[in-house]
Amino acid sequence: MRTLLITGPGGSGRTTVAAATALRASRTGTRTLVLSADRTDTLGAALGVPTGGAPVEAAPGLTAWRPDAADRFRADLTAFQDRAATALDFLGAARLDAEELTPLPGAEELALLRALRDAALSEAYDLLVVDLPPAPQALALLALPEELRRYLRRLLPPERQAARALRPVLGRLAGVPMPADWLYETAARWDVELAAVEAVVEDRATTVRLVAEPGPAGADAVRAAATGFALRAVRIDTLIANRLLPEEADDAWSAGLAAQQRKFLEEWRGEYRLHELPHLGHDPRGADDLAALAVPGVNDAPGPVEWSVADRLADDGVLVWHIPLPGAIRDELDLLRRGDELVVTAGQFRRIVPLPSALRRCTVAGAALREGELRIRFAPDPDLWPRER
Repeated sequence: MRTLLITGPGGSGRTTVAAATALRASRTGTRTLVLSADRTDTLGAALGVPTGGAPVEAAPGLTAWRPDAADRFRADLTAFQDRAATALDFLGAARLDAEELTPLPGAEELALLRALRDAALSEAYDLLVVDLPPAPQALALLALPEELRRYLRRLLPPERQAARALRPVLGRLAGVPMPADWLYETAARWDVELAAVEAVVEDRATTVRLVAEPGPAGADAVRAAATGFALRAVRIDTLIANRLLPEEADDAWSAGLAAQQRKFLEEWRGEYRLHELPHLGHDPRGADDLAALAVPGVNDAPGPVEWSVADRLADDGVLVWHIPLPGAIRDELDLLRRGDELVVTAGQFRRIVPLPSALRRCTVAGAALREGELRIRFAPDPDLWPRER
């Protein structure tokens, strides 16, 4: 299944573009699902039908779904209390009733991730269009499955389950209950669920469409988002310049703004696959307005961002890891090796990635940022590298 992740700066019109993209695809016979986690029903307002809770048919071949984070949060916390009843009773904790539970911050994002997983496992759709939060929050959301899986593996390593037979003895010695089987079973279930979401993000059929208004703020947001998505190895297939004013304006204010937009459009044309959308003079509402935007169609996915290792042992005696980071600024880059992992920081974004097997037997010999690509040099460690006979 093809997946389009649509995001951009806040207020750039990304939800409207997501709705228009999904509607256009459905009119070509593509079975399409559009997802949103917005608390307000902006998606439903754009499509002309209310969304929320259960999936609804917004048009022939088009399903819209805005998961109900509140219901899922209550169900999850109630189930957790049931499974942790022994520990809660030991601590003397009073259980919470479902009626008094209010979703915590982040519940909408978690509901969207679950819906993303469920949609990817479904065979009912050919295309999934995801209306993500603004770009910084979207990047944090997409990083969450990988980071949570890493935390789970550190806090509850699967190999610790081998000590199940010792838990009753350890519990009596320590005087407190030891982690029960359900804790490890829950961690294993979460790991499987998070892995399914992570697989969707990393799939070569998953790409991003950035939506932004041309201007100084939009340009800064696009540059930062490009770096963030490259760090997650997710490709941006299209930059959509939204709400473009006519070149011939009736007043000096509009003419100046249109000239500013054209200046940034020229810069974007040299860096991205660009698609331009006009300003309709009002907020698009309904199928006719969405069609008038003339959003780009859905093409084949261009593939993920490649992080390649170049063998230069014969020439320079090193291996070079090439990591594309368009928009990255040299002074905002930081690298730290921790065992078999590399911590890469680019501005406000950070990712901890496992080293390829060949690089684990090397030491970092230097790094440079050239033409939007981070190149890290690794020298073989004589104590670990296979010796020639």
